Amino acid sequence: MPLDFTAIDFETANSSPASACSVGLVRVRGGEVVATAGWLIQPPPGHDEFQEWNVRIHGIRPQDVVSAATWADQFDRLCGFAGADVLVAHNAGFDLNVLRRAAEATDMLCPPYRSLCSLQVARKTYQLDSYRLPVAAAAAGFAEFSHHDALADARACAQIVIDAARRHGAADVFALADALSLRVTEPAVPALERAVA
Repeated sequence: MPLDFTAIDFETANSSPASACSVGLVRVRGGEVVATAGWLIQPPPGHDEFQEWNVRIHGIRPQDVVSAATWADQFDRLCGFAGADVLVAHNAGFDLNVLRRAAEATDMLCPPYRSLCSLQVARKTYQLDSYRLPVAAAAAGFAEFSHHDALADARACAQIVIDAARRHGAADVFALADALSLRVTEPAVPALERAVA
């Protein structure tokens, strides 16, 4: 199986994980970036207040998303880009939680995505003083990018996994996870489905 995955990064408007205001997506096939996409999002109603702290981090302001697609309007586009890929993110728990919570906030069904955390991959691959995305990405040969721009961050995540797979001789994300004693996380199965199964 080739090194195929989609790297994803969200920026949020506030401390609510449902407050996605920007997404970056990078498709990797055979260890090469073949497609990228990124766009602004109107966060779901009730999660759409922009807090000063978040704005200071990513620079996205309420007026920037006025004409952006709503979470519900862009959800199919996001899922269509990702397909059935394993999703890679730096601190994947955060980004997958944003995906699930924003879907829940808009009564949408989130696909059961599997994920691999590039932060964990970096910790097992490089000897660094910090494993923040800019530092880990530089170790992977991807330096000088606009941190907290969702697309640039997703591209940096992709490079970490591509570089780590090369260093560890891993043919795909599952072999990479095995080589590093990590796991590709499977989505939680809802209690109702477990009971029926």
